[in-house]
Amino acid sequence: MVVFVEFKRCVQLEQKFTTVIKPKRGLFELDLKEVFKYKDLIILFTKRNFTAVYKQTILGPAWAIIQPLLTTIVFTIVFGNIAGLDTNGIPPFLFYLCGSVAWSYFSTCFTGTANTFVSNASIFGKVYFPRIVTPISVVLTNLISFTIQFVFFVGFLIFYCIKPSSAISPNYAYMILLPVILLQMALLGLGFGIIVSSVTTKYRDLSMLVSFGVQLWMYATPIAYSLAEVPEKWQGIYMLNPVTPIVEAFRYAFLGAGTFSLKYYIISWAATFIVLFTGILMFNRVEKTFMDTV
Repeated sequence: MVVFVEFKRCVQLEQKFTTVIKPKRGLFELDLKEVFKYKDLIILFTKRNFTAVYKQTILGPAWAIIQPLLTTIVFTIVFGNIAGLDTNGIPPFLFYLCGSVAWSYFSTCFTGTANTFVSNASIFGKVYFPRIVTPISVVLTNLISFTIQFVFFVGFLIFYCIKPSSAISPNYAYMILLPVILLQMALLGLGFGIIVSSVTTKYRDLSMLVSFGVQLWMYATPIAYSLAEVPEKWQGIYMLNPVTPIVEAFRYAFLGAGTFSLKYYIISWAATFIVLFTGILMFNRVEKTFMDTV
């Protein structure tokens, strides 16, 4: 009788379960509703990532400012003063700071998500949650750093704008595109990052090339120079780089420098969706078996 009662109690407990975990079957399967249910976990991972970056550092989050500041100073000295590259009448320091802040968010989203499977293998092997949660948390962590850098940039922008005979004329109407620009940089970095993370589960060599490849990509994007420095016959090719229209839109909005081409910006968005779609396909495919190879 006691055994029967215990069995009946176990059956009643099983009937209370409302979540059924099943393997993904479709090539493109992204359950946003399920991801939203794990929003608390995303917030937890975001806090963990941000704390881990600056833990046991003397300056802490100030490094979020120091890194683009040092990059801007080097660019100003090398490309602005020594090479004498044109910055469209914008003070070189502000011109390079604007590009560095925009590029920094994209590059950190890319490199941060490029090791999703390898760096989180110990967690993935113990408990279930939507794996896409981890790269999303990386993007949000970098958004915090971007916010700090952006406030720093706006401070210098105000300083240069109030100076007499300032050549800076921000396009306030285009500033409303900032959330769209941020979203695109996040999605593009996320897409490329999860593509690389999916491949590195089998080929670790690729992770060694990511940082070097990002550096080369930066010099193929008008960060350290103006697009006007590129010969006109090559500018169309430069604009096919999906990051170039983003950086140009960012500069055009806040500095009034550069150009905003709606055609190339739409092409950039199309490339972003293609990269993100490809990344999710590969992510879902590798997610099923990556524990056997990591």
